[in-house]
Amino acid sequence: MDMTFISAIVLIVLIFGFLAVGVWVSVTLLAVGMLMMGIFTSAPTGSLIASTLWDNSWGWALTSLPLFVWMGEILFRSNLSSDMFRGLSPLVGRLPGGLLHVNILGCGVLAAITGSSAVTCATIGRMTVPELGKRDYPVKMTIGTLAGSGTLGLLIPPSIIMIVYGVTAEQSIGRLFIAGVVPGLLLVTLFMGYTAIWSLLNKGSMPNREGRISWRERIAAIRSLGPTVALIALVIGSIYGGYATPTEAAVVGVLGALGLSAMSRSLTFESFMDGVMAAVRTSCMISFIIACAACLSIAVAFVDLPRQLATWVDTLNLSPYALLAVLAVLILVLGCFLEGISIIVLTSSVMLPMVQSAGVDLVWFGIFITVLIEAAQITPPVGFNLFVMQSVTGANILTVAKATFPFFLLLMGMLALITVWPEIVLWLPRFMN
Repeated sequence: MDMTFISAIVLIVLIFGFLAVGVWVSVTLLAVGMLMMGIFTSAPTGSLIASTLWDNSWGWALTSLPLFVWMGEILFRSNLSSDMFRGLSPLVGRLPGGLLHVNILGCGVLAAITGSSAVTCATIGRMTVPELGKRDYPVKMTIGTLAGSGTLGLLIPPSIIMIVYGVTAEQSIGRLFIAGVVPGLLLVTLFMGYTAIWSLLNKGSMPNREGRISWRERIAAIRSLGPTVALIALVIGSIYGGYATPTEAAVVGVLGALGLSAMSRSLTFESFMDGVMAAVRTSCMISFIIACAACLSIAVAFVDLPRQLATWVDTLNLSPYALLAVLAVLILVLGCFLEGISIIVLTSSVMLPMVQSAGVDLVWFGIFITVLIEAAQITPPVGFNLFVMQSVTGANILTVAKATFPFFLLLMGMLALITVWPEIVLWLPRFMN
């Protein structure tokens, strides 16, 4: 039997075996990498693993990760949530779908701050579920709009997933951030359009529209949202205009978040330290996964697995579209069992050579894989947003999955759009300085 085939089987068995018994993802990646080196090569495993861990633990590109995480933690502990609901409600109350749009727009705004799908979904859910319940909005749409829109935390910059992909694929994080802007806004539009159409077709299930809103209330709403939106625009605009690298923009974001938190009088020594420690825990976890994934990548490179797999795929004569379809199915299946960062670091060493040889732009592929991971967040049985919504609403997992399914289909529609018209992703990065 071919040695490459044997090594691939051993790799899959080892990874899923370790994960099945509850070993941490980072430790799994490191252990499997060392075992693959020891079994299939004569390379000096200890020195190679040590140097790889060191080289991948201090990269400049990674410095933006803890800063963006810290920015999100600061604002998460401020009065942002209540300001957001108060600010968005008067602006969308008269639209078809009413305050359901607060879920979608609120998730979009918070996604651009936290970069985390779970934090976005849980925060907006705790704020809006009681309010929408009081107003007799249908539970199905409350759950669906929250779980679906919560995935925007992965796509709208600054996105933790994009930072991890950029480091792993050696692509510009700034270009990835900007590439996610138009697809993110388009996805918000699709979600709001579906919600409006559903509410028009099911008027009997919807409460009466909000009363007429005065201009004074609208101006007050804009003032509530103004500081947060200005901070997001400053961070993204500085990257797009070439005035700051993602790391420098993250520093601006942290300082702005501290300023907003101080202005709202929610910045205390306790909240400051809580934010710092939460950011340290999250950043260390992600950085350790990235460093250990590099060890696995080195191991499979020594075994020659990526090149052999790429050669095998070439012999199948798959078109780029067929290759992307196969990879999409693979990522969705993995998404039933793993979270997004683990999917990227586990598959990048195999997928990236394949898509490069097929002539696929790696910045575009970063957005493609991010949308897929978004869909995986609401895919049973282990879609993380489904469990978040179950804890927030108290509904059973089957009810949550049914309510979320239309938004899964919208994500698949988004995937089709950027595949047929890749310029949706690529045209904005081309104008970057």
